[in-house]
Amino acid sequence: MGSAEADLTAKNPEYLSTLERGLRVLKAFDEDHPEMTLSEVAAKTALPPAVARRCLITLVELGYVGQHERKFLLRPAVLTIGSAFLASMQIEHVVAAPLQSLRDSTGDSASLAVLSGPEILYVAHVSTDRRFRVAANVGTRFPFHATSLGKALAAHLPDRERAELLARAPFQRFTERTVTDGAAMAARLALVAERGYDSALDELDYGIVSVAVPLFGRDRRVIAAINCSTSTTRISQDELVRTRLPLLRTAAGEIEASLKRWPTLEAALKPQGQGR
Repeated sequence: MGSAEADLTAKNPEYLSTLERGLRVLKAFDEDHPEMTLSEVAAKTALPPAVARRCLITLVELGYVGQHERKFLLRPAVLTIGSAFLASMQIEHVVAAPLQSLRDSTGDSASLAVLSGPEILYVAHVSTDRRFRVAANVGTRFPFHATSLGKALAAHLPDRERAELLARAPFQRFTERTVTDGAAMAARLALVAERGYDSALDELDYGIVSVAVPLFGRDRRVIAAINCSTSTTRISQDELVRTRLPLLRTAAGEIEASLKRWPTLEAALKPQGQGR
């Protein structure tokens, strides 16, 4: 049992480590690892080969994982897990119209994301027909520190949770503009909290500029963030902030008002450390 897993088990004796290991195996497959051998799965998940093998065999029997020669790969059945969340939480009713309005009025991509550990997780996304080297879709994850969505979220977390994120510094560098230093990130988040938005230019990849604002629940705790993002060849960072920020704040207000009618969705979107 790993140290993190042992910590969770100590905190909650009903914690089911076998389920955690199975989910860890499912999450190991990604764009860079679409198919893996047993040894590759074991290495990527830090599980003993025998444990990884039992997890894979179980997932194969359940239809979530398939085999091609000596390698394992995900099967379409895994989509039912994510689609169940989207359907049961009525995402389309709450988020789709404001994001589509942003896209239609600006020509930018518009997204809603939540914090998931040290990453942001895209829950809704309306794209344009422009192509970026770093593509985003529902389910896409990026490190919080390199995105406007992530900093808009992190800046409004309770002090303890924000400190836990900052303790992960130095952060991964994606470009020369990525903020990697913990003190510099703390200062950036203080500025974001003061002005109520973040804008990122060439921080995750070159040629991408974005601006994001937080969304708050009825208790005024941050639950998500929305943004507009586009190519630097279309607009400058200053002009993006000037023209998109009022639209984003209007859209945020619409979504927050809708969330009052969908308390279950609000509870689902809250960062995990916050009380439910």
